[in-house]
Amino acid sequence: MQKLGSKTYDCAVGCPVEATLDLIDGKWKGVILYHLLDDTIRFNELKRRLSRITQRMLTRQLRELEADGLIHREVYAEVPPRVEYSLTALGRSLEPVVRMLWTWGNQYLATEAARAGAVNGAVSLSPRVRRSLPAGRA
Repeated sequence: MQKLGSKTYDCAVGCPVEATLDLIDGKWKGVILYHLLDDTIRFNELKRRLSRITQRMLTRQLRELEADGLIHREVYAEVPPRVEYSLTALGRSLEPVVRMLWTWGNQYLATEAARAGAVNGAVSLSPRVRRSLPAGRA
């Protein structure tokens, strides 16, 4: 039995997967990490990039990622205050995982669009999948 933070893992065969998913679980954490791969980003820029997230949820997800040691929060003593987020070394180590999730998701969306088009003669994806496709794909 292994304990990390407040979570205890039984260290069965799937334990490492469970531990990883606990760090990046939820709808937004993986997307936030993706946007931080190439840049240090301010809060409002993240909010713009994640247009469907509420300010409260973005704040909560950022705090959890920071508490888990995946991102660094830098506060500058300016008026108005400036806050920037970047990946820590631990967060950077997730880069191959995040990029592979992007690649797999991109292939999945393309396959689903093609399948829906072949079955119905027209694309009839769910609204959630349709919003995720690049312009012109739905």
